Amino acid sequence: MSSGFNTDVQVGDQVFHVQTEDRGPHHPVIDTAVYQHGRILHRRASNYEQFAGSTEFTAEALRERVSSQHRAVIEDLRAGALAEEIAAASQQEIRAAGIQVQLLNPQSWLAGGTVSLDVEIVRRVDRQPQAGAQVEAAIEGAAENSRHSGTSDDRGRVKIEFPLPPLGKGDLALVIQARADAAKDEIRFAMRSKHK
Repeated sequence: MSSGFNTDVQVGDQVFHVQTEDRGPHHPVIDTAVYQHGRILHRRASNYEQFAGSTEFTAEALRERVSSQHRAVIEDLRAGALAEEIAAASQQEIRAAGIQVQLLNPQSWLAGGTVSLDVEIVRRVDRQPQAGAQVEAAIEGAAENSRHSGTSDDRGRVKIEFPLPPLGKGDLALVIQARADAAKDEIRFAMRSKHK
């Protein structure tokens, strides 16, 4: 017989969901997971195969084991015993999910021979601003190869301005690249060259 518990736990300004389940007689494991925003940040599993084969085994005794493990994880969470592990898992999740570059002024970035880019960098996992991202912009296909850079602020924003370089012939594109730790992203906007 399978049983389980679900509890929302507030720790400071964060809310975690703790779920504990008995995986059943074919897989005798009590499994507890700590979730935040749908991501598993901690997992604890206890095999009860020996207990299931003993004379002490009853459905009520198993339910008490499931409840006891659930309470123990909640207590560890509230006491801060899992804080380091959860912080590391959150950072790993953020790094793995990557970043996204967005041009906030796609209709007006080129005016009077000046390129003026309002760029925003957000983390893909939680859509929060990514501070400290290294952002580079260039006109691919320009007669001279020049790159212009900046660093995103606490709002994930950076403004990059430079004079439009002399354009070459062929395909032209505005390319914006961003890097933060191991994460990177790039966007490209095709440009039409004006032939004289």
